[in-house]
Amino acid sequence: MMGAALEPHVAENYHPLPVVVARAEGAWVTDADGRRYLDLLAAYSAVNFGHRHPAVVAALTEQLGRVTLTSRAFMNDRLEPFAEALARLCGKELVLPMNTGAEAVETGIKVARAWGYRVKGVEEGRARIVVAHGNFHGRTTTIVGFSDDDSARAGFGPFTPGFDPVPFGDAEAIAAAITDDTVAVLVEPIQGEAGVIIPPEGYLRRIREICDERGVLFIADEIQSGLGRVGETFACDREGVVPDLYLLGKALGGGILAVSAVVGDRDVLGVIRPGEHGSTFGGNPLAAAVGLRVVEMLETGEFQERARALGAHLGEALAPLVGAGVTEVRIAGLWAGVDIDPAKGTGREVAEKLMERGVLVKDTHGQTIRIAPPLVIRATELDWAVDQLRLVLEG
Repeated sequence: MMGAALEPHVAENYHPLPVVVARAEGAWVTDADGRRYLDLLAAYSAVNFGHRHPAVVAALTEQLGRVTLTSRAFMNDRLEPFAEALARLCGKELVLPMNTGAEAVETGIKVARAWGYRVKGVEEGRARIVVAHGNFHGRTTTIVGFSDDDSARAGFGPFTPGFDPVPFGDAEAIAAAITDDTVAVLVEPIQGEAGVIIPPEGYLRRIREICDERGVLFIADEIQSGLGRVGETFACDREGVVPDLYLLGKALGGGILAVSAVVGDRDVLGVIRPGEHGSTFGGNPLAAAVGLRVVEMLETGEFQERARALGAHLGEALAPLVGAGVTEVRIAGLWAGVDIDPAKGTGREVAEKLMERGVLVKDTHGQTIRIAPPLVIRATELDWAVDQLRLVLEG
């Protein structure tokens, strides 16, 4: 395989496109041979603000000269300002900092179970969480246990019990799955890895109503969909819905560090006691300084507005391709799932041909390519990228 040839000492847990990135700035990356490519993936939305955004780099550089890691055995002077700002952005009271998105999801699961036992009164060991088919929340053994993606799941059992999957987009299926032992409903407001799958209007509002009626928590995995990507701060904002817990990651680190968090009010997140959960690097001062700068950038609304405007522009540019090599386009803010007509090739084949033309995208689930460029991209650059896609499909 090409990846093995280029990276002979790297375990093959990915199937990367054969491009070796050596430098990056804004929406562009440059390979080891000096060829430039327009990045339409943004590290799965981790690089929402562009590669090496000057404000984020400045925050990182300043903090590097002070202190980078203390562990949570001691307090540091960057964590509380970051937590206060992030809680305010979410309209919540508490922040539990972690590193990766999967850690945030695992933390949310532990919090929900603890809340179920200590607040709702579910019998110990019986807590259940309703989840959605087609979900992607990470690849730990617990998380893949309630995934229906065989490539992530097969060969890694036995799995953790306690999860009840229902069809994504069907709120009444959620209602039917809830029992007295249910402690939470965990969903992506828009499913990213599945191909930017957007649920029907009112789905999130109905989940909120069901959770309130049945006394369970609503946990929104906004790791990919949140922090400006969909034209709002959070995808839940599209329906005016506030979950009990936000799971955040990816863009929270400004495309520089792994920073994640669970954000909620004290009556939910406050169930976790000292010693029950933690991370040596979670909440480290370097990450907190970067995360604070990211929150400050989001507070202006500039990136949310760019995602709205550029997403509308992208939608208009992609529309003529439907029926001309594309079978469907789903778009939310500056985030699109583009289904390729099988007669034109697989998503992987189209991604490889686009790479040859200087455009980087990633395929998913066979026939879909995802478009999620840094929010600093220009409309003219989007037009050029869509032109390259049209030429690939015509070829």
